[in-house]
Amino acid sequence: MLTLAPEGLRSVLFVGAHSDDIEIGCGGAALSLVEAIPGLRVHWTVFSGDGRRHAEARASAARFLAKADSPTIETLDYPDTLFPTRYDALKQELARIRDEARPDLVFIHRREDAHQDHRTLGELAWGAFRDGWILEYEIPKYEGDLGAPNVFVGLSEAVMQAKLDALWDCFESQRTKPWFSKDQIAALALLRGLESRTGERYAEGFYSRKATLRFGSNSAR
Repeated sequence: MLTLAPEGLRSVLFVGAHSDDIEIGCGGAALSLVEAIPGLRVHWTVFSGDGRRHAEARASAARFLAKADSPTIETLDYPDTLFPTRYDALKQELARIRDEARPDLVFIHRREDAHQDHRTLGELAWGAFRDGWILEYEIPKYEGDLGAPNVFVGLSEAVMQAKLDALWDCFESQRTKPWFSKDQIAALALLRGLESRTGERYAEGFYSRKATLRFGSNSAR
């Protein structure tokens, strides 16, 4: 499969409704980006959680972004499962984050995600980030809402293992949940690796609804 390598990325934004969403959906991409692009500005926002979950989220973000230069990590306190009732506030929050981060690339939830909190952020993203490239990530869940991603990031064995280990080490509160397992996360990455033919065994899948290609240079947006 043809691989495009966007040039000129200066700022990336990671958005998650809950602690561990970003890591599950695009943790491998995060690890790969901060390794590949020195000086990349990184903004990482988790929209909900209590004291323990916030602590886990911050510890995890620090681990995933260990090679980033002075990343911005923030945890907010919007009520879990009630994001649709906070639509206006969330819209304003995303506008604030956009103005602070000025992202070239945005990782956020998929617009068709079956979880109402994920879906709300995915819907709002398209009004908030009109000047950035939005990649919507996927979260496997009981509802079975996985689709057919059209953008893939190949993950080396080392990156995949680092993602799994960080998730397990940092989110102790989630270890008893039936959906939180290394095997399940690795299985989806194996499937996406098969579908994408990136040259790596594992991959993360994303949805890109709009992109502009500029021929004559090695840039894509």
